[in-house]
Amino acid sequence: MNDAILLSKISRRLIPFMFLLYIVAYLDRINVGFAALQLNDALNFDPAVFGLGAGVFFMGYFIFEVPSNLIMQRVGARIWMARILMTWGIISSTMMFVRGVGTFYTLRFLLGVAEAGFFPGMILYLTYWFPAEARGRAVARFMTATAIAGVVGGPISGALMEMHGLAGLAGWQWLFLMEGLPAVILGFVTLVYLPDGPKNASWLSPGEKSWIASRLEEEHRRVLEHGHHTLL
Repeated sequence: MNDAILLSKISRRLIPFMFLLYIVAYLDRINVGFAALQLNDALNFDPAVFGLGAGVFFMGYFIFEVPSNLIMQRVGARIWMARILMTWGIISSTMMFVRGVGTFYTLRFLLGVAEAGFFPGMILYLTYWFPAEARGRAVARFMTATAIAGVVGGPISGALMEMHGLAGLAGWQWLFLMEGLPAVILGFVTLVYLPDGPKNASWLSPGEKSWIASRLEEEHRRVLEHGHHTLL
């Protein structure tokens, strides 16, 4: 079996979709900065209130990163990633209903909790498919989504802010609504498109599944030879 051809096949199938998911995640993470152009005036938030609200996202994100990956290991990547996408998309869209400091802080924290497992989960997911020598390239391709999101995020957010007044909604409300919905939609797509691992991939032959399994099992065996690591 040609290793390079198989790894290329896996990359073509998974990386573009994961790339798209990361762009959506990044936009939902940073859109509060664009919304601030109207949000702070509309709700009379001073810089201290907005700064804490923007930062509280990372408190939820930090606390729930590890638990999220542990749950993913138990329930499977497909269901857990779909859950992450749907919940963070719903919470991000719900930001359009913020009316005061309390709801702003609460929804920002919950958004961090909902999105916490996405990035580490995607990195963990890549370990299900790629042996160590190919994993770095796969991660690098996935991570380039950050740069693309930065390029497209500004124009998209700016255009949504220009919808101010349409249907009685402010521009910042349109921003949260329209940038949250893609995550919900992609959550349903994930349930159909993303297999839990190679053994569940209908687009791999039995021989290809066997090759991946044998390579990863060998790596796991070598790791265990160096001792068992606890969660701590």
